[in-house]
Amino acid sequence: MRKDFNGPFIRRMDGRNRPHTSVEPERPTVGGVNIPNLRRTAAAALTVLAAVALVPLPAATAAPLRHTVPLEAAVTEPTVVYSQDFSGAGLPEGFNTVEGDWKVEDGRLYGTSASTSQLSRITFGPHLRSYRFEATVRFENVLNAGRWSALGMDIQPDGAVPYWIATMRSGSAASNGLEFAERTAANSWNVTDTTAAPTAAGTGTDVKVAVEVRGRKAAWFFNGQKMMETNRLIRTDTGVLGFVNNGATVSYDDITVSQLPDTESLLVGEGGRPAVIAHRGLSSVIPENTLQALLSGGRAGADWVEMDVNTSADGVPVVIHDGSVDRTTAGTGNVANLTSSYIAGLEAGSWFSPAYAGAKVPTLAEFLDQSDTEGSGILLEVKGPETREEVQRIIDMVRERGLEDQTILQSFDTNVLQYSREYSPSLRLGLLRGTLDADVVAAARQYGAVTYNPGWAALAARPGAIKELHDAGIAVMPYTVDSAEQWKVMTEAGVDGIITNRAGALVGYQSATAVPAPPAPAPTVGFPAGADGATYGRGTSVVPAVVSSDSEGVALTLDGNAVEEGVAIPTNTLDPGTHTLAAIATGPGGEATAEMTFTVAPSAAGLYLLSVSEGVDRKVRDKLIKAIDKAAWADLAAQAERASGSGLPADVAAVIAADARLLAG
Repeated sequence: MRKDFNGPFIRRMDGRNRPHTSVEPERPTVGGVNIPNLRRTAAAALTVLAAVALVPLPAATAAPLRHTVPLEAAVTEPTVVYSQDFSGAGLPEGFNTVEGDWKVEDGRLYGTSASTSQLSRITFGPHLRSYRFEATVRFENVLNAGRWSALGMDIQPDGAVPYWIATMRSGSAASNGLEFAERTAANSWNVTDTTAAPTAAGTGTDVKVAVEVRGRKAAWFFNGQKMMETNRLIRTDTGVLGFVNNGATVSYDDITVSQLPDTESLLVGEGGRPAVIAHRGLSSVIPENTLQALLSGGRAGADWVEMDVNTSADGVPVVIHDGSVDRTTAGTGNVANLTSSYIAGLEAGSWFSPAYAGAKVPTLAEFLDQSDTEGSGILLEVKGPETREEVQRIIDMVRERGLEDQTILQSFDTNVLQYSREYSPSLRLGLLRGTLDADVVAAARQYGAVTYNPGWAALAARPGAIKELHDAGIAVMPYTVDSAEQWKVMTEAGVDGIITNRAGALVGYQSATAVPAPPAPAPTVGFPAGADGATYGRGTSVVPAVVSSDSEGVALTLDGNAVEEGVAIPTNTLDPGTHTLAAIATGPGGEATAEMTFTVAPSAAGLYLLSVSEGVDRKVRDKLIKAIDKAAWADLAAQAERASGSGLPADVAAVIAADARLLAG
């Protein structure tokens, strides 16, 4: 709502006519532009207010969740499919209260959890595989700073367990202030990821929160800043969105849900960190392509786990690099000539180390059935030659487990890529090369490859090929490099991924060499020019306003008592004399303060206004006005005190008497 004033005015720029201030059973403890640079863009001066004209808004109407595009439409860019601002009365259509007290009041949704053992839940919205879920969240009160609110990322419409949430504590600056967590089928917590937010959410302060979810991957955003990522979500086919809170009353506003493409671009962009790709799993320390090595790649923090598939004589895809079993097992023979049962009986770990005696050659199905618990993407190399039917069988195994969006199928064998493209056009493909093609872009496009993955030695001799491929929107993930010195060169060259046997070491290297984020700018706060030292009479109002940048909130006090920006303070309620207005702005970069003073001065005009104010008896008013006309200030003070509470409201009488005595000297 905008407020227009007679005379000088303040215009609220945030479109709201309400304050802009911005929880779990006890559980294990394991946190774009942050805020627009000019948070209050044009707040005007401390202003005399003689009258206020409120601009009427259209009558509120019921506001169900709004589906703005068909949900089944193919999505190539973020598309808003759902929004809610709680402008209607009552819970919007489609909101389902599961537990706790939920209501809509003053244009916000309020949810209350009365104790630390109550998980208040409400569900709403469509089922989406890939989406961005944004909301404004404010803790109204909390039992303690560990209490929390959460965005439900995959929760059944009836709120039943299991479900996944992105949690924010009131004390969000704690080491576990933000979390990704699962409420398991056993009604216990599985906290997968934690971090600290730049600032505490506290109470009474709006925080803009968001999650971006793509399949099993999710990113947590706090006031526009990405705080952490996870790749450990377990998704369902029927889960929707929701809010969960614990030990707190929390209000929510401005929900926006955007459908995202199911897969992110593989290009990391200038200055980005190349993806870590665990070659044959964590193969520098665990026998390659064994389940132990493959799953450990994800546990070590690799973005992708690279693995090799050959097909046995009886048509079973098995995870092994070589065309024969001779090098890595106790058996002999070509994979294509051996049955899967024979291969399954081979020992595949002692060649690497006695510590791994007994390791087996896994089938592709065995690995895929395990990968849900680890969450890294799969860079699946089909060795070839493979028949069309064998390639289709491999793709079906990936598709049946819902892993197509998290898989890139790559091969040196272009027939494999051709079969894959024809059978599953949406599956991402990678072209493996030992040397570079004369036209790298044409080669990648010929086979529909989204990533071109050559040997690093060949690419290092012609680094300009990286830009050629990037200009065409094609990623570059060279193999197989285990040297930190070369990792640095590759990163500076702009590759999008590094295939390495030492995935854990590369993760550590990237962490150690990461450029720290620049410190947040210190906030600023001040009062508009000309406001300091102003003098005001009775019958007017003082309207506090500030100009602030790089802040997440501004607290205002008048003579030490909290006041709200933009809310008029009648001078009739203030003692005569000097008053101090103070502002404290807080933000990620610290705190800033400002002060200004103004004076409420007694005057004959002000006393006239007080004498004719509401509740003054006509006879009393006439006597007061006669005394004012004669400037009989002592007599006026005495009359006001005699009439106090009898024809003259006591608070008005006290102000008239105090002002009259000051004028009397």
